[in-house]
Amino acid sequence: MASRRLSHLLTRSFSSSLFRGKYAPVSSARKFGTAVAVEEPIKPPVEVEHTQLLIGGKFVDAISGRTFPTLDPRTGEIIAHVAEGDEEDVGLAVTAARKAFDEGPWTRMTAYERSMVLYRFADLIEKHNDEIAALETWDNGKPYEQSASAEIPMLARLMRYYAGWADKIHGLVVPADGPHHVQVLQEPMGVVGQIIPWNFPLLMYAWKIGPALATGNTIVLKTAEQTPLSAIYVSNLLMEAGLPPGVLNIISGFGPTAGAALASHMEVDKIAFTGSTETGKIVVELAARSNLKPVTLELGGKSPFIVFDDADVDQAVELAHFALFFNQGQCCCAGSRTYVHERVYDEFVEKSKARAMKRVVGDPFKKGVEQGPQIDMEQFNKIMKYIRLGKESGATLLCGGDRSGSKGYYIQPTVFTDVQEGMPIATDEIFGPVQSIFKFRDLDEVIQRANATRFGLAAGVFTSNLDTANTVSRALKAGTVWVNCFDVFDAAIPFGGYKMSGQGREKGIDSLKNYLEVKSVVTHLKNPAWL
Repeated sequence: MASRRLSHLLTRSFSSSLFRGKYAPVSSARKFGTAVAVEEPIKPPVEVEHTQLLIGGKFVDAISGRTFPTLDPRTGEIIAHVAEGDEEDVGLAVTAARKAFDEGPWTRMTAYERSMVLYRFADLIEKHNDEIAALETWDNGKPYEQSASAEIPMLARLMRYYAGWADKIHGLVVPADGPHHVQVLQEPMGVVGQIIPWNFPLLMYAWKIGPALATGNTIVLKTAEQTPLSAIYVSNLLMEAGLPPGVLNIISGFGPTAGAALASHMEVDKIAFTGSTETGKIVVELAARSNLKPVTLELGGKSPFIVFDDADVDQAVELAHFALFFNQGQCCCAGSRTYVHERVYDEFVEKSKARAMKRVVGDPFKKGVEQGPQIDMEQFNKIMKYIRLGKESGATLLCGGDRSGSKGYYIQPTVFTDVQEGMPIATDEIFGPVQSIFKFRDLDEVIQRANATRFGLAAGVFTSNLDTANTVSRALKAGTVWVNCFDVFDAAIPFGGYKMSGQGREKGIDSLKNYLEVKSVVTHLKNPAWL
């Protein structure tokens, strides 16, 4: 279960026991054409226990005493007020992380002992799966089925994956052209700053802290201001699992204050950021202007999903629908440019419209709901702006295009056809439930058009021809190419982008390199028996 592909949500029949009688049946949420966001939202089966900063192993208020509200995207109402960390709080957190690295037990534990902390953490995640999932859905708006049956199990799986790596990181002894003993060591970098986004709060948390802890670093992590609650909750579990004080510090706050302070801090040895390309550029600039700390970036995308004429159209429609609409379309790697061969274009378009019309929009705590609200009013307005631009630029609005219901940040699943290169909906990352369908004629043409973007995070190819799949997957300038599948995020698969979609890789063995320094130790040998 823990290693389940997210795409398995397409077909999985969820057990009614998952909801333990707390959730209404899907009949009270309707297909988007007549959908009404539920006027009386279901009360989440979880309490907000932690709203403070985590610094040096203790939950504390911000030095300023300020808080900010985190909102329920189903209603726009306040869930809780959370401590608002800023530059002073970041400074305290970095000091705690530096002390934990330089003086604390974490770096002096054996790698096996560190791995056992992560294994115990994974066990606690599984024990509290339902509460964590409910908190994630409440703060973010994603369907509870998705949180409870895919994302939280994957969080535990990622922790076990990195726990397994902790005692398998080793250096080399290399030969030299002379009487020298040469060791190549892999050492932790030190204090790591990490900034995570709001669309997958806990998965991005795991992608960041997993490799950093497995390699022996200490961390100051800033949560997204839209979704601070779940990271604070699970970090308390991590301390319960035995993580020493100061090894992981959590700052909730805003990018221009807390985020900028973290990226600029002279005692932070490395920064890792997931978010928009525009903000990523700022992070790189701040890191360079301070101590030239190395930066890992996982940024935006405008991923092509290419359907060839030999494809099973029904399967292609379903997968293309999933590739775009999953997580309310709020995925950096969403298949937001759907290229369809002209011979199957008309059939694909009609079936895509029908599938979108069937998509169930409503309270994410209701069983069977496929699409919850967007994260907040800012994102809602951005998506509605792009829908308007799509219509104004001459694309055909096939279905959707409006808000769903009168409360919260729900948007109808939207499909555009007759989309042309150069239109805003064709070039910009919308980050919402807006599918744009393009027509193409031949292989060379679609490769050229698919690559004609400043992004290069991911791509999808749907074909029954192995030669076509091999040709296209090698020609596409993207960090991940899914062939006859999409959004497969197993722990061992590296993820990251070409071009303006970032630098470095998350997950897999490659992610460990982000948090290790390489040191060469050369010792002179006197009268060696052998070289």
